[in-house]
Amino acid sequence: MGDAVQNTETRESILSINNIEVVYDEVILVLRGISLEVPKGEIVTLLGPNGAGKSTTLKAVSGLLKTEDGEVTKGSIMFKGEAISNRDPDDIVRRGIFQVMEGRRIIEDMTVVENLRLGAYTRRDRGIRDDIDRVFNYFPRLKERTGLAGYLSGGEQQMLAIGRAVMARPEMILLDEPSMGLSPLLVKEVFGIIRNINQEQGITMLLVEQNANMALHCASYGYVMESGKIALDGTSEELLNNEDMKEFYLSGGDKDRKSFKNLKSYKRRKRWM
Repeated sequence: MGDAVQNTETRESILSINNIEVVYDEVILVLRGISLEVPKGEIVTLLGPNGAGKSTTLKAVSGLLKTEDGEVTKGSIMFKGEAISNRDPDDIVRRGIFQVMEGRRIIEDMTVVENLRLGAYTRRDRGIRDDIDRVFNYFPRLKERTGLAGYLSGGEQQMLAIGRAVMARPEMILLDEPSMGLSPLLVKEVFGIIRNINQEQGITMLLVEQNANMALHCASYGYVMESGKIALDGTSEELLNNEDMKEFYLSGGDKDRKSFKNLKSYKRRKRWM
């Protein structure tokens, strides 16, 4: 991993996670000393099997561990050079980080526009209407939906969740499984818009995703987690061409992943760690 990590360190990092451990209920150790860097203005992806600790990593950054009786018990999380470990979620949003939760978590009995305005609740400027129009430019179909958000399709709800994050004018967005439950066509559309938001607005993104192939084509750099640790990292090109990645994560389907998890997990850990 050494050469790849050095490559990220030569660029300005907006987020640095340094050897953190996360414990739930004062007993259950979930993250076991992970470190990663997210360069400013780039998309970095966090990959790995279910239960590896990917979502926990995002919640550690966004301050949402407290809602699940979890806490960072060791190490540090630095955002723009300031420690944010175990700070309140509201404080972290105001500092410039917004998380798009797994499962969208939109407010179903509010309209699309009301949901978007909710994303801007920490703001005090007068540009909210302009930013709503900007979100509609990214997601034109949302402009056509005037009813309650609960009646949106799964893909439209994911678009709304991302749009709500943009409304906060964050410097960094944490995306947890944006492709979950979407058709392949919608996955391609959503990832295309994620790239556009990153390129046009310069918003840094840390992306957790099961679809490793799509994530690596979207991101510039990737980390692979196993059992609460970083097992492998590198540029997207390096990981796409890595034989272990091809064998365990880029074979193309959930069926294959379930098979390797049952039969080859020991082989994978022994080779990587």
